[in-house]
Amino acid sequence: MIKKLFAAVMFTALVFFVTAQNKLTLRSPNGNLSFAFWLNDAGTAMYSLDYKSKAVVLPSTLGIDLLNTFDNKPLPSLASGLTLLRSANMGSDTWWKPVWGEVKMIRDNYKALLVTLTSGGDKPIRMTLTFKLFDDGLGFQYAFPDQPNMTHFIVQNEHTTFRLAGDHKAFWLPGDYDSNEFNPNTSLLSEVDAADGKYAGEIYAKTFFDKNAVQTPLMLKSNDGLYINIHEAALVNYPAMNLILDKRNFTLSSALVPDALGNKAYLQTPCKTPWRTIIVSDKATDIPASKTILNLNDPSVIKNTSWIKPTKYVGVWWEMHVGKASWDYGIPDSSHPGVLKPHGKHGANTANVKRYIDFAALHGFDGVLVEGWNVGWEDWFGRYKENVFDFVTPYPDFDVKLLQRYAAAKKVKLIMHHETSASVTNYERHMDTAYRFMKAHGYDAVKTGYVGRIIPRGEHHDGQWMVNHYLRVAKKTADYQIMLDAHEPVRPTGLSRTYPNWLACEAARGMEFNAWSKGNKPDHETIFPFTRFMGGPMDYTPGIFELKMSTWDPMKKETIHTTLAKQLALYVTIYSPLQMAADLPGSYEKRLDAFQFIKDVAVDWDDSKYLEAEPGDYITVARKAKGKANWFLGAITDENPRSTTLSLDFLDAGKKYMATIYSDAPDAHYENNPGAYVITKKMVTSKESLTLQLAAGGGAAVSFVPVK
Repeated sequence: MIKKLFAAVMFTALVFFVTAQNKLTLRSPNGNLSFAFWLNDAGTAMYSLDYKSKAVVLPSTLGIDLLNTFDNKPLPSLASGLTLLRSANMGSDTWWKPVWGEVKMIRDNYKALLVTLTSGGDKPIRMTLTFKLFDDGLGFQYAFPDQPNMTHFIVQNEHTTFRLAGDHKAFWLPGDYDSNEFNPNTSLLSEVDAADGKYAGEIYAKTFFDKNAVQTPLMLKSNDGLYINIHEAALVNYPAMNLILDKRNFTLSSALVPDALGNKAYLQTPCKTPWRTIIVSDKATDIPASKTILNLNDPSVIKNTSWIKPTKYVGVWWEMHVGKASWDYGIPDSSHPGVLKPHGKHGANTANVKRYIDFAALHGFDGVLVEGWNVGWEDWFGRYKENVFDFVTPYPDFDVKLLQRYAAAKKVKLIMHHETSASVTNYERHMDTAYRFMKAHGYDAVKTGYVGRIIPRGEHHDGQWMVNHYLRVAKKTADYQIMLDAHEPVRPTGLSRTYPNWLACEAARGMEFNAWSKGNKPDHETIFPFTRFMGGPMDYTPGIFELKMSTWDPMKKETIHTTLAKQLALYVTIYSPLQMAADLPGSYEKRLDAFQFIKDVAVDWDDSKYLEAEPGDYITVARKAKGKANWFLGAITDENPRSTTLSLDFLDAGKKYMATIYSDAPDAHYENNPGAYVITKKMVTSKESLTLQLAAGGGAAVSFVPVK
């Protein structure tokens, strides 16, 4: 139920021109943030943002270049020569209840400024800017109302800039139109070099476009102690935003993903852009805790959400990445065209899937993901091929109907996998048939994949056409009451509020890179909460217990840059309503005492507390299970060992809890002894503290169960 604290109040002031000496200003509800808008002498829209009198964004420009759709000629400029027609202030303070999430209720509290601008020329066009100032940040959006001088148009460039106050420490990915699966870099802004490409060889589909370009979400830390995050919210019918850095004055300029013609977006009035977001605080923990991006998205369009269920699952997946099994059934038989010759390593066979179903049922897991079940895997990767999968034809050793009955008898749901091989036009032709097939065989969740170069050829993973495709999938799966987990999509921007069946995305460098590449660095998961997770949950697939790749291949010497205790902690530090226990059942059966934490930990929450954090170094999070009194805590560190003492004042007062602590052993180390762990128990209350020892690349996980 939405509780309204006070009614929105609006008043309008007619203005004909606002100069730098006559700024329109806002202060956040708590007064910490100060925002100003004005037009400079050239008629360019300008803004600035301060936090507790410290500069966050110095005077920076706003504006858009548009083209006429019919002849590609420029429309009147919206980057200069503007006049302010009117402005309006408003404020709102409400609460809303997410279908699932980190907390039970979310407060939407902001002050807002709306300005209407007009261009010059004989046929002027109008543009509206909306600014919402929250206690932890700013969101702003361009909009184009119905008007006689413009209906259909093309966005050629967006002139949104963020002029920073110094050479901040940055946590960044190289600007790219097709991938965000790079290891994050940490450097000063002046040291950004997106052309370095240290790990680019591990990424198949990638499109670098500028050596000074970085992706959003971009996390920054200033020398005077401000934590600043730049991203976007509600990315709909528009390309994703990268940022190009001017190192002379540390200005970041928006760089939209183009199509094959170099255009950015094709729009029709009335329309609006995504929100550009700046989250800021002098406390690192406030950044991942922010709900501003969610608040800038529209409420759920799904009225009946009772079928949407946060899910903990296992699956036929990791064994393919480590080389124990394969996605494909066999190789083409040259003597029998159209026939596959089985090689005996196919993972998605009926007997193997039954073993996973048995394991899930025994240990209380909701679902089993099965990859490689359908015809097409024998001829897909890197082919740039239009017709690969039909999403309904199983391999000969995968009995769809038998497994449907078997899973239902065990009260386990099978999770469908649709790898599109980036042939998106092919997927769109098959979606209805594929979703009907799913419902007919008891599947109510699908993991999609977009590995490769996009078809239609010339489009990019993060361009307008693909952004619209991801939304079409979210809408259509909702029509069939199917939950969605998208891999290789555009990075999320809070749309899970509007489409709560869209439970998670990948859209970043996931666990699988540890199986066949240089791996993820020890600080990887300490950066994620400040970057990728700002826009929504990630299906990171934690829970790997066999940490040495030699377990699967004696020739491989790599060790995953983590400890086993850290793998447990990730179930708390990484928020997702879709969580996988990613290792093989046999890996867990050897360590059932540690596996107990994965069985116990929740996937939906009533409350979340970010207790301590420093991006790139460490983070500790505590969460309270949905509808229960149990709390769970996860603490992780980078390549440096760490000792931390934590107040337990987040626990319910007056209750005693049995704390089960899953820790790194004294000799644990992410390179030398990653699998060493210890489990201890102690009685605690909210008045006590808890000291945890984290090994290099390690972590700790704690469950708190009330004692009656």
